[in-house]
Amino acid sequence: MRVLVVEDEQLLADAVATGLRREAMAVDVVYDGAAALERVGVNDYDVVVLDRDLPVVHGDDVCRKIVELGMPTRVLMLTASGDVSDRVEGLELGADDYLPKPFAFSELTARVRALGRRTTVALPPVLERAGIKLDPNRREVFRDDHEIQLAPKEFAVLEVLMRSEGAVVSAEQLLEKAWDENTDPFTNVVRVTVMTLRRKLGEPPVIVTVPGSGYRI
Repeated sequence: MRVLVVEDEQLLADAVATGLRREAMAVDVVYDGAAALERVGVNDYDVVVLDRDLPVVHGDDVCRKIVELGMPTRVLMLTASGDVSDRVEGLELGADDYLPKPFAFSELTARVRALGRRTTVALPPVLERAGIKLDPNRREVFRDDHEIQLAPKEFAVLEVLMRSEGAVVSAEQLLEKAWDENTDPFTNVVRVTVMTLRRKLGEPPVIVTVPGSGYRI
């Protein structure tokens, strides 16, 4: 899942990003509304975690622009105000969900994951394919009832492949969904991660390389 965190309190923004990365999400961070508009114009995000009170360009205007562009991106709006009227106003702007500060990180994570599921065709909470079971919420992977321990990026790549339901996923698509914008697009990190993932998943191999196209399960 690709997430953009937009928050002018840099310590909070960086803490949220670090936590979401530990949950195997690819996360970019910006600290004002103008930078947010620049990012959403370049990258495809599943979810934008958007502070409402932003400098340069207000969060309301960022939300309106995302809606106007007709993006499948979901918006989770954050605010220091817990008033019902503010929550209603935020949702009427086009936000998909609203979370007042301070918040529990576990709740933020759950809401981000719930919104991320709404950007794609609805799938069961636990993904199953080729003898593999993947639970995004618990971050657990099993093959034939044997639990497999994966690093965050390995988990993210496997989740993208599982969600594709047999369709071929290119290396570029994996890079887009599982890594943030600081990753060198010419790196071999996707190939190396897939190789390590194959080894951990064991025999017989379930990840198939489609020459010139990408990977599928």
